[in-house]
Amino acid sequence: MKKKDENIKDSELKKKEKRREENNIKATIDYKKATSETSNACTTQELNGQFYQQETKKQRQQIQMIQNSNMHLVGEGLSSLNVRELKQLENKLERGITRIRSKKHEMILAETENLHKREIQLEQENASLRSKIAENERLRELSMMPAGGQEYSAIQQYLARNMLQLNMMEGGVPNSYHHQLPTDKSLELQ
Repeated sequence: MKKKDENIKDSELKKKEKRREENNIKATIDYKKATSETSNACTTQELNGQFYQQETKKQRQQIQMIQNSNMHLVGEGLSSLNVRELKQLENKLERGITRIRSKKHEMILAETENLHKREIQLEQENASLRSKIAENERLRELSMMPAGGQEYSAIQQYLARNMLQLNMMEGGVPNSYHHQLPTDKSLELQ
């Protein structure tokens, strides 16, 4: 018996809902008819004015929503949120933090790789400079040995040729790395 009463009530509610929907549809149709008649009388400027007013209203609403969202993201104005909204905000923040950490990790790895490449490059430059210093030291030692002038001159020419070839192979060495070979006069002064 109770089920029958409930079914009857449900069917009555459904009928009332259907009548409301029909009334809403009729009201919408009547409204459309009324606005279409008056819209023919409106000028283009009035239509444009109405359109821009509506757009302005929508933009203001969007700006307000974005401002509220930004406030929530920084932890302000949370008292107006319910538990479900707070949980959604928390999940959104956690996803954002995960993306931020991932990007930071990528950037740290890239910087580490660049620094490692720079380290290798500096080590190579260091080795090159050490070999040049060693050559200069050998040249000094040879110049201090009592030897014939022609022998010393031949060694100097040989070393100058090797330095020129080395510089050409390296694609040129910056001015600060150019070493002058000691001349007879500079060796005498030292």
